[in-house]
This record gives sequence, structure tokens and C-alpha cells, in this order.
Amino acid sequence: MTQSIYEKYGGFGTVSRIVMRLYDRVLDDDDIGPFFDDIDMPRLIDHQTKFVASLMGGPASFTDAHLIGAHRDLDINDLHFDRLVALVGETLEEFNVEDDDNKAVRDAIEARRSVLVKAPAA
Repeated sequence: MTQSIYEKYGGFGTVSRIVMRLYDRVLDDDDIGPFFDDIDMPRLIDHQTKFVASLMGGPASFTDAHLIGAHRDLDINDLHFDRLVALVGETLEEFNVEDDDNKAVRDAIEARRSVLVKAPAA
């Protein structure tokens, strides 16, 4: 039986620490930090921990409808999305997540680009 990335790196406790560190980086970022002004960060971190856990093969699951609902009023473009993916990669690296596992998580995020990034106005 193959161990999930979630299990391999210690489950919910590790994912929680990864997400908290990720949001330290996100909030300090000039491009995407402003999206989080006036956001209930403890609630967001709780949701994001479950989301990242699901990306790593953990017990939670999120549908595209969940993601669309949470981001519908945000004007997310490719630059914002790319920056978030880069910060996720840097944070996973900081937690010694192996390159293949790091890429798998980033690929899982990348697979949701079309759900989150707004198409430019014609």
C-alpha cells in the first residue's frame, strides 16, 4: 500500500504548520498579501489546512464549487496564482518535502488555475 504525501510528512500537525508558515509568507508578499486584508485569518487558515491536507492525500475534500464560492469576488490573475504556487513550493521546501512530493502538491494547485484565475476582459 502506497503512503500518501499527507501521511509521509506527519499528517494534520505538519500540514497545519506548513499552512501557518505559508500564510506568514503570503501576508508579507506585495502581490498577493493585499487579498487578505480584513480576512478572518484563523478561519482561513483552518480552511486552508484542510484544503492543503486534501491536496496531499489527506482526509478532507474540496470541490471546484467550494473554490469558486470562496474566490468569486476576487480579481485573481495569473501573476497572483503563479506567486502563490511559488510560495507554496518555497514553504514545502522549508519543511523538507522532497522535490517529487513538492511538485505533486504544486501540480494539484495548478490543476485548479482555471477555477481561480479570472479571464482577462475582452
